[in-house]
Amino acid sequence: MITEVSSVLTQIATSDDTVEHRKQFDKTLYLESQLELLLVEAGLMSDLFARTDRLERIPMSDAEVYYLHDLDLGCQHDSILHQLIADVPWRQENILVWRKVYPQPRLIAWYGDRGSDYTYSGLSLTPLPWTDLLLDIRKRVEAVAAAAFNSVLLNYYRDNRDSMGFHSDDEPELGARPVIGSLSLGQERTFVMKHKVSKLAKPVRLSLASGSLLLMKGDTQKYWKHGIAKEVHPLGPRVNLTFRQIAARDAAG
Repeated sequence: MITEVSSVLTQIATSDDTVEHRKQFDKTLYLESQLELLLVEAGLMSDLFARTDRLERIPMSDAEVYYLHDLDLGCQHDSILHQLIADVPWRQENILVWRKVYPQPRLIAWYGDRGSDYTYSGLSLTPLPWTDLLLDIRKRVEAVAAAAFNSVLLNYYRDNRDSMGFHSDDEPELGARPVIGSLSLGQERTFVMKHKVSKLAKPVRLSLASGSLLLMKGDTQKYWKHGIAKEVHPLGPRVNLTFRQIAARDAAG
């Protein structure tokens, strides 16, 4: 981008054609504005992902999204990752998408308090009882998020072929403005968010590091959807834990 701007400026300095001069001048202004925008965004994201001591808000319209680069889990991330992969009774469920049934492109497990049943994409989940490890992680996530959670959905991405389609966590049992605490362990994957309504809002792409916590709250699920795409190059395993608060059936309507 910088090289292209310099080239255009050089051409303008040596051109005698007034019309061409104006076209090139307009192009220069556009390139400079785009370059400035890229530098500002790069500086913002670099500063955001460099911090490790607290949640930092990601600037997005119609959303409250926060990121913590490294949540204190009390031991090595890889140790927790391998323990979850080995001990969790992973399942591959069939889900309903546009009236068709497909196997989920990842493995899942649902844990939580008694009665915290969860339904999405035609799939009904009854929670497994909490393990000591998951209770400890929940306590640490709750302390940072300043929110209470009674359930957690675990997603196991075995390799680059596993993915998550675009969706919003907006099921009735989650409430009108749900708080979702998303902890990543293992392989870094790109988490993409797209606005449901505004065409002016650009997609937000976040590289979620191992041990990072992404917090989504407020109207985020109302206006944004999110997903994780398949990758071409080989990738290692990743486990994601999304902590939620399931409302009682009568409260959920």
